[in-house]
Amino acid sequence: MNTRRMTAALGALAATALLALSAPTATAQAAACGVLSDGRLHCGNKAGAKGYADRSYRSATRGTLTTTYSWFQCWGHGDPHQGQNDIWYWTQLDNGAWGNVPAVDVNTGQDPAPGLREC
Repeated sequence: MNTRRMTAALGALAATALLALSAPTATAQAAACGVLSDGRLHCGNKAGAKGYADRSYRSATRGTLTTTYSWFQCWGHGDPHQGQNDIWYWTQLDNGAWGNVPAVDVNTGQDPAPGLREC
C-alpha cells in the first residue's frame, strides 16, 4: 500500500473512531442519567415516547420525543402506567410543545429521579 492510500485509510479510521466515541451509547446514557447543574434531569428515553397534556394517557398528545436522550424539567404524580408507578416527567418535546412523559419511557434508575424537583 502506498503512503497516500495508507494516510487516507488511517484518516478514515480515526474519523470513524471519533464519531463512535462522541455518540453516547444506551449504556452510557443510562449511566449518565441524573440532575445536572441546570436543575434538569438529563436522561435516556424511549424513542417515540409521547408527551401528554396531562399526566394521563386519556389526555391529548402534544408531541413526541424522537431523540433518545432528553432533559426533563420536573416530575409529578398522575395516572398509573406500565412502569408500576404514577410518576410523569415534564419536558419540552421535540416539536417545541411541552408535555408529560410517563416514567416508564424515561431510563431512570428510580422514580422520581433523585434531585429533580416536583412540579
